[in-house]
Amino acid sequence: MRQNWNWVCFSKFGLFDTTKIKYEVIIQPTKNTEFTKKEKKMSELIFKEESYVIMGACFNVYKTMGCGFLESVYQECLEIEFKYQGIPFSSQKELLLTYRSKELKQKYKVDFICFDKIIIELKAISKIIKEHESQVLNYLNATKFKLGILVNFGHHPKLEYKRFVL
Repeated sequence: MRQNWNWVCFSKFGLFDTTKIKYEVIIQPTKNTEFTKKEKKMSELIFKEESYVIMGACFNVYKTMGCGFLESVYQECLEIEFKYQGIPFSSQKELLLTYRSKELKQKYKVDFICFDKIIIELKAISKIIKEHESQVLNYLNATKFKLGILVNFGHHPKLEYKRFVL
């Protein structure tokens, strides 16, 4: 029996049927044009609406302030922007750490927790490096949150950011 295969393209923007696009990055067949559950899950963003408004606030700050200031300046500007847009947040919240069920004296300070479920870590550096990514992942592990966004205001000519999902 002959199977009818359709091709689906994977790119940084999600999954696309190749009949609708001109360029493919990686091609993998599926048995029908309907996306499988795994493919649907990969193409959906977690906390899409919340992260959209958070990033909109970050873009507004970057558009107004540009790059070149200290992280604390962007922290204060984002606090003002989050209040202006009605985005619920807590700033510089300390996270309790434990080791072998004992609470540690040392604590993590997260730049922002928005909507009580998204961690925002700010940087004002020329380029994000692996250590900054590890910092966000550690925050996610400590809080058991699912989404963290690393935002770099020091990058030129545009705002640099990365999403991390656990």
